[in-house]
Amino acid sequence: MRAHARLVAEVDAAGRTRLVCLRGEPPLVLRRTGPAAAAADGGEVQVHLVGAAAGPLGGDDLRLDVEIGPGARVCLRTVAASLALPGPGGRRSNLEMLVRVAAGGELRWLPEPLIAAAGCHHLSRSVVELADGAALVWREELVCGRDGEPSGDARIDTTVRYAGRTVLRTDLAVGPRADGWAGPAVLAGAKATGSVLVVRPEWAAGGPAAAAPLGPGAARLPLAGGPAVLVTATGPTARGVRAELDRAEADRGEPDHAEPDRAAPDRAGAQPPT
Repeated sequence: MRAHARLVAEVDAAGRTRLVCLRGEPPLVLRRTGPAAAAADGGEVQVHLVGAAAGPLGGDDLRLDVEIGPGARVCLRTVAASLALPGPGGRRSNLEMLVRVAAGGELRWLPEPLIAAAGCHHLSRSVVELADGAALVWREELVCGRDGEPSGDARIDTTVRYAGRTVLRTDLAVGPRADGWAGPAVLAGAKATGSVLVVRPEWAAGGPAAAAPLGPGAARLPLAGGPAVLVTATGPTARGVRAELDRAEADRGEPDHAEPDRAAPDRAGAQPPT
């Protein structure tokens, strides 16, 4: 299956964020959610990415383009965890995200975890281009297999640039094709891992304020490429990893306001991990 979705946000004459393009194809379906009053008051617009078909399945080729104009503010979420599943012939599934945020714009990308089911072969590649003065919260979470099963092959490749300078370049691979991924240099046997990158242009002058200590499975790293901080966490459960990432966002003045965890079955009958 091939699908392409696109989101474009701009600010109107009254200073309100409006979605000038919200287009998708199954399984990438975009829906505006959240209270309209927030956008009317100059707040962020909330959009959810709805999985309208199973997967990603081996052989799927998916692309999501996001463009945030000057002054526009968008929070983009997913309605449930993504379950990467094997396809015929062991073919790889691909998800490509291309994101641009203009000066004064802000994007919060807060998806539910990616679950690498046994036998899958999946690549998620993201490129984020931030203009000088743009803001970003970028969260990624990965669960290595469903409950009681080994991890499939999954790779998350992320590049973030601020004002033309690379802020973050990460490439995480797990599963049978990734040598040493479960060893002490990578996940050390952890079932779940995640990260949150926060970019705030106001930090350019003096850097972020001091934050509360994180748990033993988490680390915080100010980044030299721009006004940014990266927090990573690993642990035995997705719930524990999410708690660390949420706390890190709150410490930086970026509370997640996530809804309470709920176990919603996906189309393949799997449950999000707890």
